[in-house]
Amino acid sequence: MPTIGIILGSTRPNRVGDQVARWVLDHASRRTDAGFALLDLRDHPLPHLDEPMPPSLGQHQNEHTRRWAETIASYDGFVIVTPEYNHGIPGVLKNALDYLYAEWNNKALGLVSYGVAGGARSAEQLRLVAAELQMADVRQQVTLSLHTDFENFTAFRPADHHLRSLDSLLDQVIAWTSALAPLRTAPVAAR
Repeated sequence: MPTIGIILGSTRPNRVGDQVARWVLDHASRRTDAGFALLDLRDHPLPHLDEPMPPSLGQHQNEHTRRWAETIASYDGFVIVTPEYNHGIPGVLKNALDYLYAEWNNKALGLVSYGVAGGARSAEQLRLVAAELQMADVRQQVTLSLHTDFENFTAFRPADHHLRSLDSLLDQVIAWTSALAPLRTAPVAAR
């Protein structure tokens, strides 16, 4: 059974992303076709990229990088929960992605975004980054508006239709995760 990591891409104090990530995890955990776990970037503190060698070489020298690499390598696919900050992704999320390369390759990715405009621009930036990391981002996306899906911009109250979108996203992530499995198990030279 594939394992899907749900990455919470904000570490800000008073963030609302933890409510969104728990909603995704609670709903996903009812499924029987994959296992799910929450990866909160607060639990994986990484300094600004401080590895002397490019991540694509896989020569991780720092202990924090090796721990992060082991964590990411243990998952078959991901759902990233991201806010939109200044029309883009949070720096802490970009940094976490930039630390690694091969550990992201040939894994499916679904996006759940939130913000004033539903986090759509953040998700678009993540699609570009995912392509370079050789991840397969799925078409379905969940976009949550701070105006309509959060009471007083703080208490998460998603509209019912978002569950249908989330189900579709999870279906696609699991399907792509399974389809990409032969590539993840292929010898490194064949990649």
